[in-house]
Amino acid sequence: MSNYPFSIDIEVIFRDIDSFTHVNNAVYFTYFETARIKFMAHLLGVEGANEIPLILAEAQCSYRSPAYMGEILTVGMRVSHVGNKSFHLAYEVVAADGRLVAEGRTVQVMYDYHTSHSVTIPEEVRVRLSDYC
Repeated sequence: MSNYPFSIDIEVIFRDIDSFTHVNNAVYFTYFETARIKFMAHLLGVEGANEIPLILAEAQCSYRSPAYMGEILTVGMRVSHVGNKSFHLAYEVVAADGRLVAEGRTVQVMYDYHTSHSVTIPEEVRVRLSDYC
């Protein structure tokens, strides 16, 4: 997890589980989203998700081992690429016993919701993002 400078812990709860008694594949995207929103709120110094000027362009997840109800998962995250208008985040989900559960990647685009257009990443945000590479 040392390669992932931002992390949060998430407890697997009943609604996360499918009929096979493990975390449903779609739930990992919610785990990524939770980490991403907390990261961006921290990075930008804002309170709510509605203040984060991003739109999600792509999301990918690779499943490595199942997770079960009651487990505490650590979602680690790092910035893996910064472009002019977009940046990539890489994720690693690890169980308390050290087992790799999932890995993922998302592409975020800086976005102006008033004009409905992508915008250039401000230099100050670019510098802050680079601290998490």
